[in-house]
Amino acid sequence: MKIKLSLIAAAMALTAGSAMAQTQGVSKNELVLGSIQDLSGPLAGFGKQVRLGMMLRADEANEQGGVGGRKIKLLVEDSGYDPRRAVLAAQKLVNQDKIFGMIAHIGTAQNMAAMPVQFQKNVVNFFPVTAAREMYEPFHKLKYSFAATYFDQMRQAVPVLVKEKGAKQICAMYQDDEFGLEVFRGAEAGLKDAGLQFAEVTTYKRGATDFASQMQKLSSAKCDFVVMGTIIRETIGGIATARRLGFNPTFIGSSAAYTDLIHKLGGPAMNGFYATMTVQHPYLDEAAQNIRFWANKYKTKFNEDPTVFSVYGYNALDSYLRAVEKAGANLTTESFIKAMDTMKIPADMFGSPEMTFSATKRLGSNISRMSQIQDGRWKVVSDYPKAK
Repeated sequence: MKIKLSLIAAAMALTAGSAMAQTQGVSKNELVLGSIQDLSGPLAGFGKQVRLGMMLRADEANEQGGVGGRKIKLLVEDSGYDPRRAVLAAQKLVNQDKIFGMIAHIGTAQNMAAMPVQFQKNVVNFFPVTAAREMYEPFHKLKYSFAATYFDQMRQAVPVLVKEKGAKQICAMYQDDEFGLEVFRGAEAGLKDAGLQFAEVTTYKRGATDFASQMQKLSSAKCDFVVMGTIIRETIGGIATARRLGFNPTFIGSSAAYTDLIHKLGGPAMNGFYATMTVQHPYLDEAAQNIRFWANKYKTKFNEDPTVFSVYGYNALDSYLRAVEKAGANLTTESFIKAMDTMKIPADMFGSPEMTFSATKRLGSNISRMSQIQDGRWKVVSDYPKAK
């Protein structure tokens, strides 16, 4: 009987060991990773760019033999920017494709919908492309985020620019939803810290295309500084309307408006507009040689110019692979988390700030800087605030 029990125990131990060795998405020669992007909906342009940035980094890694001898297999599903489709995409990637990690999933509502599917199978949600606080709050061991929140961006930037411009009548126009409110609340908190407050505030409904009444209201209040809780179309429409009215205050938006589409679609009227940001837009004729080299490599490979969203995808996968390498040969979710919890990711050529993580810190950095559209392109005009 003792011999039989010993044999059973040995068999169970062998089975357990085998199961442990077969971590989902990890084999001796391959690491399977997933991402969910909008490839067919309202942010399809951005989703495509994030995907291509990730593909470039995966190809670079594979050309060098992979990470720890494992080639990277990157699988991307389309959500159409629909939370319900994001759930279906997550189910496919997690349960059918058996990915090890989810990287750079785009969209707040889409991430919120997909994360429960991932967490049930112990799959990390890594560097989602959204500046929502929910990407690292409340704390969850499987959440890692890189983006300074809209709230923090505006809280830090607005009072600095107000002081620089000597603004007297500070006003705001924002989208009447959680996104717009986060921008507004951050600016409001920053002004309060500086002993200031808004003189006039106006809102608009998501999907609005006419901003005449809002701009007339702000013009009548003699606003000389306007915080914009806007994305692309609303930024362009709002500022263009103001220019037609002869209303020319200082305008500042969040990273949601930091895209080359603002000056490409809005034209000369967008000159002077400020936005908070971290990584800079990679223009092909950029003065920095390493960025120019990277941008040309991207264009050669995909036959289109890279954007800041291309950089988001590239950097997200690059950071992930740093942690994979640090985790070592015995790669599991637990060893990955252990590596991330002592991780320091240095500032990169695109201007991302240094990021640090710990067992209780899941946001890499909460700081941002400012760019301004000058002569039809974004120019970095401020540095990151110094640590206190």
